Amino acid sequence: MLSDEERREIEEELAPYERPEGACIDALKVVQRHRGWVSDEALSDVAAFLGMTPTQLDGVATFYNLIFREPVGRHVILICNSVSCWIMGYESLHDHLARRLGIDFGQTTADNRFTLLPIACLGHCDHAPAVLVDDDLYGDLTPPLIDEILDRYE
Repeated sequence: MLSDEERREIEEELAPYERPEGACIDALKVVQRHRGWVSDEALSDVAAFLGMTPTQLDGVATFYNLIFREPVGRHVILICNSVSCWIMGYESLHDHLARRLGIDFGQTTADNRFTLLPIACLGHCDHAPAVLVDDDLYGDLTPPLIDEILDRYE
C-alpha cells in the first residue's frame, strides 16, 4: 500500500502530464526514494494509482535501468562501461571496486552498504572513467580516488 506521503508526491508528479501514466517513471522513482527499491506489491499499487496494469508498468520499470526491482544496498554504485571509460581505465577501476567491496556486478556487500551495477553511459566521457554513487557523479577516477569517495558513504 502506498503511504500518504508517497501518494502526495506522486500526485505532484502528475501535474505536468495530460494522462496519469505519463508520470509512471516519476511515480516509480518516488516509491524507490522512500523504500530503496520497487517491490512487486509496490509496483501493483503504483499501477492501480495511475490506472495502468501491473504488466504495463513492469515493462517500463524493467526497461528503465535506474529503477531497482530487487533490493539494493544503502548506496548504489553505477560504473560506466562505455567505450570512453574502457579506454580510460574502466577495467582497473572495476577490478579495484570488486576487490575492495568483495562483490561483483549485481551483488550487495554483506553489510548492505553498497550495490555495484554496470551502466552503459553516464554522459561524463570527458572525465572518464566515471561512476555514479547514488545521485553523485564522479569522474577522472583512479583506484585511490575511488577509495576516498567510498569512504564518504556510511
